Formats: sequence, structure tokens, C-alpha cells
Amino acid sequence: MLASGAQAADGDGFYGTTEPFASEAVYFVLTDRFVNGDPSNDHRDQGGKNGTFDVPTPGAPAGESDNIGYLGGDFKGIVDNAGYIREMGFTSVWVTPIVDNPDEAFTGGTPAVWGSSFSDRGKTGFHGYWGINFYKLDEHLPSAGLDFAGFTRAMKEQKLDVVLDIVGNHGSPAFSMPVMQPQYGKVYDRNGKLIADHQNLDPSKLDPARNPLHAFYNTRGNLVQLSDFNQDNPAVLEYLVGAYEQWIDQGAAAFRVDTIAWLPHSFWKQFADRIRAKRPGFFMFGEAFNYDAALIAGHTLERNGHFSVLDFPMRGKMAATFEKKGSDFAELATALYLEDGPYANPYDLVTFYDNHDMARMNASDEGFIDANNWLFTARGIPAVYYGSETGFMRGRAEHMGNRNYYGQERVDAAAGSPIYPALKRIANLRRQSPALQRGLQLNLSMKGDEAAFYRVYEHDGVAQTALVMLNKGDEARTVELDEHLQAGNWRDGFSKARIKVGKQLRIVVPAHGVRVLFFDQPLTRTDLRAKLADSMARKDR
Repeated sequence: MLASGAQAADGDGFYGTTEPFASEAVYFVLTDRFVNGDPSNDHRDQGGKNGTFDVPTPGAPAGESDNIGYLGGDFKGIVDNAGYIREMGFTSVWVTPIVDNPDEAFTGGTPAVWGSSFSDRGKTGFHGYWGINFYKLDEHLPSAGLDFAGFTRAMKEQKLDVVLDIVGNHGSPAFSMPVMQPQYGKVYDRNGKLIADHQNLDPSKLDPARNPLHAFYNTRGNLVQLSDFNQDNPAVLEYLVGAYEQWIDQGAAAFRVDTIAWLPHSFWKQFADRIRAKRPGFFMFGEAFNYDAALIAGHTLERNGHFSVLDFPMRGKMAATFEKKGSDFAELATALYLEDGPYANPYDLVTFYDNHDMARMNASDEGFIDANNWLFTARGIPAVYYGSETGFMRGRAEHMGNRNYYGQERVDAAAGSPIYPALKRIANLRRQSPALQRGLQLNLSMKGDEAAFYRVYEHDGVAQTALVMLNKGDEARTVELDEHLQAGNWRDGFSKARIKVGKQLRIVVPAHGVRVLFFDQPLTRTDLRAKLADSMARKDR
């Protein structure tokens, strides 16, 4: 039980964050690649000679596979497996963009072949990031009773929120086609009216001063052949705000913002102000694909729109730590930025170890278990890419299997992977713990295969401290703690057993294991409270 009426005497208490979304744990689904719940929306004959369904990536070695066409995953496939996701310990599902994408494979650009990157010839918009009408739902996703509003309702009924991936930087590929294709490089409004057309022209050949259909785009280009939106055109902001407000009205609970770094802070500040004028406190986290904390932290500042970001610096350290034996937990400590760091608040960052834009983590089963034990106990909001609960396609990059189809058979067999029960165990513990969700983190020991730290939450009538002990070694080890140790009666988070702690704690942590002890009342040790008060004062910018 949590103590109530347990306000700390130190200001308004101890906490890492009061952000409501920090209580979430996110399962990231590339919708087309999860489960085909409704074959009737597959559109297998779409695209004619530039077909869109089941397009194997050329050049795959024997026994390997990758695909750049649609493979049938849809809203129904997610809803059918909402119980599976929830039982794993997740509370939200992040889905890739839902807006209408072109109905043919792209014929321009560089050929997409096995192992290539930034290559789109022959590829389809199965991923959703090639929008042509941001107000229209792509036809591959819905089923009867499951448009987007129906989807979010169905998920909410199963206690899952939907995080929507949005794009503000670009639309579909727009130029370099041998012959202009009907939809590529175009943007349509909510009524289906054409409002922008790249006309298969190189960006430098666009003439926005004379052709209103060019005014939506920049003339310098940006990322491969994608149509690059003009951030200085007020019509672009109006269009995107209107479209994304529509999806909020239909149940989107938060946004993940694609390529946030490709547009200036001034644009995103206007966007955030408009969205939050309608939905105060609406949570948004951006993708600034950069491992330099000082560079990505700017997005988190109030003056720039107060976005969270995906924690790429932590991701880099996690991969280095959990992909190989003999690594040092101390490396992870350098990416936490618990005090005097560049972020507005490091506890609001979304933490992860891989996703659809990079090679999946190339770890052993034990490496995944260790990574999840860290991800669900350390500061931040955990996000896990579909299939990582079984080590699916580990080590594989885009066009090498990273985005391969998962399918119902793998979902049904997931419990047979040693990664799955360990993930389920720690994720469900976090789901029940305000300290693990929002608590201030104080490191006690982070060296070699061992990590020990507090997560302390004393705020708004709730008091809970979690003492986390991790072991990523191949043998059980006895963790010994005495510095800043709170004496008293603790409880084991998993077994519920009561543990009396005195001046020293000696506790066995299994190989590739985690122990979490809870203290469900305010801390009383004076030096510990002083240390926490100092950390509390230094965590925010």
C-alpha cells in the first residue's frame, strides 16, 4: 500500500516529473508489419505495373527476407492483440502515420535493394510517412467499425491509449520519376482538392512566386526525394494543425513527431501552442536523430514548444552496454543527465534501444533482458519496438529485415522466448509503481555488471521509494549497500516479502536479474533527504 498524507517537508517533495504521460510505457507498432487482422483491406491488386502488395526487396541473400510493399497489418490486427500488449505491461501503443499515402510504388530515386539506405525506388508507403492527404485515413488500415475513432475507442476499452506518429516536415517523394506518377509530390485538402503539386520537378526548378501549387514546398530540397514543406508559408502550419487536431478529436492521446529537427524551433513552437490551446498539456515527443544531448535538448525548452524527445544519447549507450559482455554500467550513467543537464527535464524523455530507423539491437536474449530491466526502472518513459519482446530480427537494419512482418503466429508463440516473461515481469512492476514511473533517481552504484539506484516519489500525498538493483553478469552476485541506506521495513516488489534493512544491506541479485525493494512511506534519513533535495533543485533547466 502507498502511504497517503505523506507530504515531505522539503518544498513540495521529491519527484522526477509530474508529467502525466510519464506513467505510460509504450509499445511501438509499425502497423502494416504487426498483424493482418482483416485481409479485405489489403488491396493486393493496387498499383498496376507499380504494384504495392508484397514487393520483396531485391538482392536478399539466400534464407533472408525483406519487403518494401504492403503486407496487410491493420488496426484490427492491433485491436485483436490489445490484450497481449496490455498483459506485457504496456499502457500505450504508438502507431506509424495513418494518413493517405500514394497507391503505387515509387519509380524515382535510388533503387531500394538489400542493405541500402536512403533508397526508395520500388518502395511503397507501407510505413505511412509519405502523406498526400493528411486529413484522410489510408485505406489499408480501417475495417468495418474500425476507422481511427473506432480504433482508439476499441483500444481505450482495453485500457490502452494510442500515440499517433505525425509528420510536419515532408509529404511523399516528389521528383526524379521517369514519368510523373499521379499522386507523388501532391497534397490534397480535407475535401480532396489539390492544394500543392511538385510536378516531378527538382526543388530548384520550383517557382512558388508564379505557381501557387509550388508554394507549399521549399526550393532547396532536404531529405532524399521527399517533398519538403515550406515552414515559412502560413498555409502549411494551418493545414497541419487542422489535420492533426482532427485526429486528436478522434482519440489520439499523444504525438510522436517525425523528423522534428528538420524544421526550425519557431515552427514547432507555433504548432505546439495551437495544439495545446485546444488540448492543454498534450504530450508530444520528437525524433531528433542525433546522439548529442546538447543539440537535441533544445526541443525540450519552453521557448521552443516544450516537446519531449526520443533519448538518442541514452539509446547509444544502451546499445554499447547491452550488445556486448564486459561492458560497464558506468557508461549509462553518463547519459542520464540527472543534474545540471541540457534538457528541460530528463525524466520526460522517451527512452528506447532500437526502432524502425536503425538496426535493431544486436544482443543475446540475456542482453535484451538486461536492457529491459534497465529501461523499465531508470528515468524516462520506456518505448519498445514490436517484436523486441522475442528478439525479432535482432541486428537487422532497414532493407535487411528491420521492418519485417511479425504476424499472429509469432504473437501466439512469444511466451516461448526467454525475453518475453522477463519483460512482462519488470514492465508490470513499473505499471504499478509511481516511484518507477516518476521518481527522482539517485545513483548508489554503477560499475561493471552492477547498478543500484533509488527512485523516490514523495508528492501530492503519495510516498514511495524504489531501491533498484541490477546484475547483467552471468552469475548471481551479492550487492552490498550502506551509503545513504534508509533503515526500516521494505518489501520485495516481486515476492511481496518484507525485508528489514539496517545500517547495511546485502542482497543477492540473480544473473541477468533485477531486484526492486519498495519503502512505502517518507524517507527519514537526514543525509539522504539532503542529497535528494539538492538533486531536486538541479534536475530542471
